[in-house]
Amino acid sequence: MFDLLSNSNCRIKQRQLGKNGPMVSMIGLGCMGMSEFYGSANPDECRKTLNRALELGCNFFDTATIYGLGKNEEFLGEFFADIPRKSYVLATKCGVKREPENLMKRVIDNSAEHIEKSCEESLTRLKLDYIDLYYLHRIANNGEHIEDSMRTMAKLLKEEKIRYVGLSEASKETIERANEALLEFTDGKHQITAVQTEYSLMSRTPEIDGVIDACRELGIGFVPYAPLGRQYLTGANKTADSFEPEDVRRKFPRFQPENAENNQKIVRQIVVMAREKKCTPAQLCLAWVLAQGDNIVPIPGTKRTQYLEENLLAAAVKLTPEDLQRLDKIAPIGSFLGERYSLSLMRDNGFKTEKEIIDEFKKQN
Repeated sequence: MFDLLSNSNCRIKQRQLGKNGPMVSMIGLGCMGMSEFYGSANPDECRKTLNRALELGCNFFDTATIYGLGKNEEFLGEFFADIPRKSYVLATKCGVKREPENLMKRVIDNSAEHIEKSCEESLTRLKLDYIDLYYLHRIANNGEHIEDSMRTMAKLLKEEKIRYVGLSEASKETIERANEALLEFTDGKHQITAVQTEYSLMSRTPEIDGVIDACRELGIGFVPYAPLGRQYLTGANKTADSFEPEDVRRKFPRFQPENAENNQKIVRQIVVMAREKKCTPAQLCLAWVLAQGDNIVPIPGTKRTQYLEENLLAAAVKLTPEDLQRLDKIAPIGSFLGERYSLSLMRDNGFKTEKEIIDEFKKQN
């Protein structure tokens, strides 16, 4: 498959992000790891990866204010300074604050003051006149004041500081209320463009908590982050102690020894199927995500050109209905053990556990 990349005419196809949103490559690039969280990064290699992404038609890049305490935005700002503005769609996020003295401590702040201040700071770091897609990174108090946040987003739209509005890790009810509010505050000119949530064969609860259904019904793009289970689904057989000391995955439950036997058993079946399909496990898993709907645009993160090329080629993997059924049986909802974050981080972000979501779904059905 990699021979295709030697052809300069081989460029990844695009999808529209939401019914009124921008056209973006059907697979984007998560840039978080270029500055923090996943161990050390080589800036030169990261720049090569960004250049290669543009060469292959990948035009959708994702960052956030908190990644590297602004350093990720600064890095991207320097890189894209010499790139034609219409060549890329850049998404960043606000709504979360970190304490420099304790980087693991986070405070969710959806206030107007924070959103506006964050926007100005992001524009400066990114060296941009406007942000393409501006997400509310986390939702405070289960969306209690989401209308107030959307009023501020509407103000930023009117001031042309942002082009589109998104939500990250929002519930079905919050998505619906936010969408209605944004339409009201912009006189019907703007709705929510995208919802970003962790979603993969490893994390499938958006299928049953109403989030994916709400996005389909409202014409909102769905942007899965960590679509490869933070490398777990690549078949690399990673465990907590195989990562660098500063890598956050060392603390994630799914990588812990007590869950390894069960989870690796599932991944081994994915590896076997990928071999049969003549693709890599990562490509198989990304193809499965893409097959879940035309409104879906995953953003696998990587720091290296090798993995970028591998990921983008997933768009060429064709899965039959039988293939999809087989993957459903290999990795049904709830089959992987361990939460996606530590329980303390789950609480800080207001996330429900996978068990809670599954139990609620069973009660309602």
